[in-house]
Amino acid sequence: MFRHFRDLVLGAQERGGEVDVVSERLADLEKTLGGLLLHRTTRKLTLTEDGTAFMERALRILREIEEAAADMAERRGTLAGPLRIAAPVTLGRLHLGPALYPFLAEHPEIALTLDIDDRRVDASSEGYDAIIRHGPIADSRLVAWKLSRSRRLLTASPAYLDRHGTPATLADLDDHRGLFYTNRGIADWRFQTPEGAIVVRAKLAMGINNGDMLRDAAIAGLGIALLPTFIAGPAIREGKLVEIDVGYKPEAEFIYMAHPEGRNPSAKLRAIADHLKKAFGDPPYWDPAG
Repeated sequence: MFRHFRDLVLGAQERGGEVDVVSERLADLEKTLGGLLLHRTTRKLTLTEDGTAFMERALRILREIEEAAADMAERRGTLAGPLRIAAPVTLGRLHLGPALYPFLAEHPEIALTLDIDDRRVDASSEGYDAIIRHGPIADSRLVAWKLSRSRRLLTASPAYLDRHGTPATLADLDDHRGLFYTNRGIADWRFQTPEGAIVVRAKLAMGINNGDMLRDAAIAGLGIALLPTFIAGPAIREGKLVEIDVGYKPEAEFIYMAHPEGRNPSAKLRAIADHLKKAFGDPPYWDPAG
């Protein structure tokens, strides 16, 4: 019953709220509870206040049932059951997917839902077992595991540097056009110096919330971008981008897997984390110079 309620509501949301019929089982559930769970129109289903509270509790119960079943399978030495993970688009497409596919083929009883999105999801409230992120994780409600080191480089196209000159110092960057990853903000360019971290703000030429497009904007000669090597590496090797040395390195970063604090991570989540560490390597395979 709980699963039916969840699937109906989530299915309606994924279709933009359009539904053809309201389930008789849902109506029976509302009758049993003595209250409305959904506001209904001819085109939409939206949760009532009671429905929102009920769904949150129902999802917790479903998760606990699923985790209990998975725990029993894991006691028999089988990794099994549902797992929901969120990860950034470019990292997921280029590296996470290829690393995960053989693991999932080896453990077919794991039902993984991988949500690829560059936005900063809330793992706890959105029901994720874990998130994978590049860069710092500031949420104190999360417990983070390091999967890999990750270098970032200042890069620009040869054409841009021909037109605007190549910066040689941090101060030179002030006069250049900057391409910024908006999910991290314009204060993202942080460099390690003997005096501590220094934030450099170039002139904003473009802000983008996707790593692939940020790289492509740099290749198109629109400005300078600070990119992780797992994105910029191939373009640098092909000569489409050039690494810029301003005398100091960007702050060191890592790729993390993080799970909500207070939730005991399952054996399958730990196994995936261990697999990704080995698959990425140290230094990571995309950055042998790291």
